[in-house]
Amino acid sequence: MNRLGVFAGKLVRAVVGLVLLVLGCAGFFALPASFVSYPVVAPPEGAPPRWVRGAFHVHTTRSDGRGTPLEVARAAKAAGLDFVLLTDHNDFTPPAPTWAEGVLLVPGVEMSTSAGHLVAFGMERPLQDVSKWMPPGEAVRAVKAAGGMSVLAHPVQRHNPWTDAQSASEALGFELYSADTFFRQAMSRPVSRLLPAVGAYLSQPVHGVMLLVAPEPGPSDHFMGLSQQFLRVPFCAHDAHGVPSYESVFQSMATYLPPDEVPFPLPEDAKAAAALVTKALAGGNGLCGFRALGEPAGFALEGLRPGLREARVGDVLSVRLPGSPEPETVRLEVWGAGRLRPDGLSVELTGEGVARVEVWAKGPGRFLGSEWRPWIVPGPVRVLPRGPGI
Repeated sequence: MNRLGVFAGKLVRAVVGLVLLVLGCAGFFALPASFVSYPVVAPPEGAPPRWVRGAFHVHTTRSDGRGTPLEVARAAKAAGLDFVLLTDHNDFTPPAPTWAEGVLLVPGVEMSTSAGHLVAFGMERPLQDVSKWMPPGEAVRAVKAAGGMSVLAHPVQRHNPWTDAQSASEALGFELYSADTFFRQAMSRPVSRLLPAVGAYLSQPVHGVMLLVAPEPGPSDHFMGLSQQFLRVPFCAHDAHGVPSYESVFQSMATYLPPDEVPFPLPEDAKAAAALVTKALAGGNGLCGFRALGEPAGFALEGLRPGLREARVGDVLSVRLPGSPEPETVRLEVWGAGRLRPDGLSVELTGEGVARVEVWAKGPGRFLGSEWRPWIVPGPVRVLPRGPGI
């Protein structure tokens, strides 16, 4: 046998050995994943008002997604979602709102600009004079002129961040958490993060997706900085393309809209229902829930000024949790102008600016461990100066 043949044989054996090693390691994590149980937090007793829930930022075969809109709707129905905001790349003439398989499909678009990607939805008029790779400021202004809302897509992602500061200051929305970003972060840590998730996915897909949820400080820091100018609306983006499966991602997280703004069930007229959904999404009173950990129905952030996401320096915000979770399984995370009080469920506002509160829960981790992950993510709060006489 010549040298080339010997080398080819060694290469094939090496590749086969590597594949077997990877499969063996994946199996190491697949077995314990079969014993994992969700949700972590049991649902509350009684029946709190049903929040309409859906998926934000989803791709189909109209761009680079693996599923047709109908297949996406079927996956959403199986996951118990009420709506899906479709955001195919540069799909500037998306279909009208429609019902499919009992799920409302709401049109949107993910625009490619020269500074990053911009999600746009809620347009009342067609987008005018838009094109691929247009300047970012022009894209944001075009969405505003059409009566829509612009959201910075995965703005701090290493792969495709938003790089223009001026237009970032004009966008109203910000993807604070992104399933696609979590996946890309895991790819940079193939042994410690990606391989355990892939192994768990083979046994229990939702657990595999949840193992990817590992927030980094960059998005939060950038979001808080932008919100000093005016309150931004945070979004948890599925950025779903079909891998991992649509259904597993939809079962892991969702966007929830408050029942006082969006009734359940949604109106039968698709256009009217889509108008309600997009208005609530843009209003900032919804929340993101990593629903594999538990449904957030019953959550409330109390102590705000009536009808506003505002409070004053010295006020105390109280968090009402869904159900009755064990104290060691949940905790509050606080950013900005607030500090957690000793009771662990209230936040004292300490200075002017912006405060942000999230509920985190301890969920199943890699192999037999546990990890803290975000569970309920509401919008930020503007902290105003102390009132007269205080």
